[in-house]
Amino acid sequence: MVVGAHGCGTEGDVSDDAGKGAGASASGDGLRRRRRRRRLARAGIAVGVVAVGAVGVGWAVYAKLSGNITSDEAAAAELARYEKERPTALVRGAQNVLLIGSDSRSGDGNARYGRDSGTERSDTTILLHLAAGRDSATAVSLPRDLMVNVPGCHGPDGARTAPVFTQFNYAFSAGGSACSIRTVEKLTGIRIDHHVVVDFQGFKEMVDALDGVEVCLRKPVDDEDAKLKLPAGRVTLDGEQALGYVRARKSLGDGSDTDRMDRQQRFLGALVNKVQSNGVLLNPVKLYPVLDAATSALTTDPNLASLRGLYDLVRGLRDIPTERVQFLTVPRQPYAGDANRDQLVQPAAEKLFTRLRTDEPVTIALPVHGERGDAESPAPTFSGNTADEDVCE
Repeated sequence: MVVGAHGCGTEGDVSDDAGKGAGASASGDGLRRRRRRRRLARAGIAVGVVAVGAVGVGWAVYAKLSGNITSDEAAAAELARYEKERPTALVRGAQNVLLIGSDSRSGDGNARYGRDSGTERSDTTILLHLAAGRDSATAVSLPRDLMVNVPGCHGPDGARTAPVFTQFNYAFSAGGSACSIRTVEKLTGIRIDHHVVVDFQGFKEMVDALDGVEVCLRKPVDDEDAKLKLPAGRVTLDGEQALGYVRARKSLGDGSDTDRMDRQQRFLGALVNKVQSNGVLLNPVKLYPVLDAATSALTTDPNLASLRGLYDLVRGLRDIPTERVQFLTVPRQPYAGDANRDQLVQPAAEKLFTRLRTDEPVTIALPVHGERGDAESPAPTFSGNTADEDVCE
């Protein structure tokens, strides 16, 4: 504080030397003390500048990353209108996040995937449940062709759509993320605490920021529609290839949406494994480009629309073992009225929803052909996979 008050001026020097006796030699102890004080003053100022600079850089980075995130104010307002009809959260600390992969063709880099019709579709939707103790994470894929009751929603033009029984991805195109959330809440009875929408371009950039993600292919892939040409075996996909991989239908698996969801889950498991095993979370040099790409791709509810909001949500996730990061698809079967659509398998689906609502453990096993979940067991086992599975096993 003294240095800050006096700086390098001479008044402080004269005042400090008063009382040492008039006629003290300029080449003696007095001068040495004055020079020492000046050096200390300059050092103090330098340290202060560096500290302020570091804080400035830190704040600039924080502001940049927070500013990347788009806050979904419209969805928040729409959900507030229907607060009375929404489910109540049952377990303090548990969190349910709806992750929506947007099929929009608008925006930088997205036009190559098709014509922009002016609307968005939910190409991928995952209900992510984070246990209250942050000792597990369960991601449940919701098929876009699942037949559900979609409530009346306000569309982008302000007009209200009529309630309808139709395929799930209609909800997002009719009323955006708020309509998807209300549809999921009515379907599951689970309160959605947060939502995150990710678009094509952001997905690619995040994978590239991680220097790619490794997958395993049982045979070569040559899919012109997916812009994908890959050899068999272990392959590290860049962002463009990864997007083609998770979206391809014709050349991978049996061409069904079921097979594609399984592939998406395995890719997400490989991505989680890459983040944890590559030291990304503990290395600022590696972490910044990942965060920059990820935040630029996100539209979230207002409570998540900042680094602080995201940090508060995920700070405990880095300690979850990869074998406790689980992926599964809601129990479903072909819809009776149209084999190209899906319907829930009951009571297996309701047992899954109940365990998520009450924050009970969900047990998964490797999928067996034809298995849709054990409907009879009091603690059912659902087919799925975990983030620690070897992609080539």
